[in-house]
Amino acid sequence: MRSRMSPTFKLQCHFILIFLGALRGETRYLELREVAEADPLLLFNTDLKRELSEEQLYHRSLRCIDMLSIEGQFTFTAEQPQLQCAAFFIGEPEEVISIQYDLVSVDCQGGDFLKVFDGWILKGEKFPSSQDHPLPMSDRYIDFCESENIRTFSSSQNVAMIFFRIHEPGNGFTITVKKNPNLFPCNVISQTPNGRFTMVIPHQHRNCSFSIIYPVVIKISDLILGHLNGLQLKKPSVGCGGIGDFVELLGGTGLDPSKMMPFADLCYPFHGPAQLTIGCDNTVVRMVSSGKHVNRVTFEYHQLEPYDLGSPSGNSIKEYCFPSI
Repeated sequence: MRSRMSPTFKLQCHFILIFLGALRGETRYLELREVAEADPLLLFNTDLKRELSEEQLYHRSLRCIDMLSIEGQFTFTAEQPQLQCAAFFIGEPEEVISIQYDLVSVDCQGGDFLKVFDGWILKGEKFPSSQDHPLPMSDRYIDFCESENIRTFSSSQNVAMIFFRIHEPGNGFTITVKKNPNLFPCNVISQTPNGRFTMVIPHQHRNCSFSIIYPVVIKISDLILGHLNGLQLKKPSVGCGGIGDFVELLGGTGLDPSKMMPFADLCYPFHGPAQLTIGCDNTVVRMVSSGKHVNRVTFEYHQLEPYDLGSPSGNSIKEYCFPSI
């Protein structure tokens, strides 16, 4: 009898595919080519989810390619030249990531570097996109070798990363990672393929994206904007471009929402449900806000399963990137 994979194992496998894809890609920001000895199954080690008391600080070594979802102190020490390394950090949607340099021993003059990025970069694509992030791209990078007086960094959303190159064995660094509350989370990458979220933009002129790195079924239960009622499919010549406040549903194979395919526009307030099936590797709910209104959208989502591929009923829309399931 075939056993069913746990959600945690599915999450591990999905990020394995992402990282293997990243190894085949090239980007001026990050190149990951030689991680053959790394064990990618450890990227989301379930042991890291255990409860820790407030007085107890979690400690462990940092790998050349790593992913962390827990607070603690992490140390990387090079045993050999490590030229393409990256550590990805993720919190809950309502959290931001704080990274503090405790000890750094790198040879900046010899070609080493240690950089923090406000967001994630994979295969040359970044999240949040330049259109959605409040800072210009140049301000999203903090290079330790150029800004040694900056010892603490706080992200703008629930994901951040560091990437580094160390030539001399024995050199490395120690960082402390903490999570702080975010009252109005804007850009989010979901840790799980199932969940429910309410995105609120209170009188702010900004764009916010909620990214789910899975094919999913999304059900919009409530949408509050500054105008009338309706749900409109996006067509090449029709959309919400003339309206200052709207929500769009996007899908694609990469990380950057600005490079994804638009599937539907929600231009007017309504009380759902309205359901959309998106069979893409990455699905994004993106809200564009003019700042004139308090905009809010509530949605729930679950990973796309074979039983979801039947005929749509009611206020349902089906869109697919690839028939991959």
